[in-house]
Amino acid sequence: MMALVLFLSFLFLMFLGVPIAFSLGISSIIYLLINDIGLTIIPSRMFSGINSFVLLCIPGFILAGNLMNAGGITERIIKFANDLLGHIRGGLGLANIGSSMGFAGISGTALADTASIGSVMIPAMKKEGYDSSFAAAVTSSSSTIGPIIPPSLPLIIVGTLASVSIGDLFLAGAVPGVLLGVGLMFMAYLISVKRNYPKQERKPIAVVGKSFFGAFWAILMTVIILFGILGGFFTPTEASIVAVIYALLIGLFVYRGLKISQVPKIILNSMVSTASILMLVGFANLFGWIMVSERIPVLVADTIMGISENTIIVILLILLLLLFVGTFMETIAALVILFPVLLPVATQVGMDPVHFGIVMVLALIIGLSTPPVGVCLFVASSIGKVSIWDTTKALMPFLFVSLTVLLLVAFIPQITLFLPGLFD
Repeated sequence: MMALVLFLSFLFLMFLGVPIAFSLGISSIIYLLINDIGLTIIPSRMFSGINSFVLLCIPGFILAGNLMNAGGITERIIKFANDLLGHIRGGLGLANIGSSMGFAGISGTALADTASIGSVMIPAMKKEGYDSSFAAAVTSSSSTIGPIIPPSLPLIIVGTLASVSIGDLFLAGAVPGVLLGVGLMFMAYLISVKRNYPKQERKPIAVVGKSFFGAFWAILMTVIILFGILGGFFTPTEASIVAVIYALLIGLFVYRGLKISQVPKIILNSMVSTASILMLVGFANLFGWIMVSERIPVLVADTIMGISENTIIVILLILLLLLFVGTFMETIAALVILFPVLLPVATQVGMDPVHFGIVMVLALIIGLSTPPVGVCLFVASSIGKVSIWDTTKALMPFLFVSLTVLLLVAFIPQITLFLPGLFD
């Protein structure tokens, strides 16, 4: 009964529009007051949730991404993708997806991808004659690549929760991320051919090479981070500091789009973003502690295993739950709450923690671009000035691709575990 009060109050607050972190916190406080549990447990559990050395890399990666963006990296990635793919039918749509793949290593978040790339690509696609709903759908669906391709904030959270290597998770996310990007490109091309969307003139190799050099330094940052961690040169936390120094040097002296006067404001914005994420993690840990005390993880595990002990059925049930939760709950909050609940079930049917971490993140982020309340869907529709309903209809073929990739990743573990296995 008390668990029901916890969940109903959380859902009520969330649908009132209360930020997810405060919805988790207030509903937890309501539970504690009803059960006459001392409120001193709140700072204790919140501190326990964020007291992790690995989480220190979050502010570093956020700051590095913001520094790169201020240096004009978004435009350079988009230009390279457009110069490379623009001559193909529907090339702007392909460039949109390609930009998301390149931008993923800088932002690591789906919403940042949608807002930054969408604000450039959606108006450009509309101007060239693409349907507004198609432009918004392409942007929304491709933005889900961001949290899979390293470095990824959700994967850092998974590594903290599961006590597994962040480097292994980064490697494990690379192939699914590329697979998702290629699949979305293929679908965008088929639709573009069917609707006879425009294509541009093929750019000379010299032009493509020049634009590649412009995007090269951003792509190189991902490579340095990944192989620096795997090679044992630095920890994930140290890698985030290396990324900050690298982004600062590239922005100031290579791209020259970053000014010293901008740095204090960028640091302040990064501090705000970091604080919001860590507050979310802290309140989610309190919420999760209450669930454990109410034996919710055991109940969920028993319920799922009670329906069927067949591995395929269990994995499908987990995916359905994650896709549903992903439509209305922020990814990091869902991870902190549900990962400890579902990991025992996943391992019971033979899933490796690294494999399950990738599957869980992928399933949750697909929900960001699906109705009823997918935030990336809303942002893309707003930029494109098109209704949610029209964008949702245009999104269906891309959602089919995303779900197909999710099923492949879930049921073929080597897609995720092949690269980490090479470095073991």
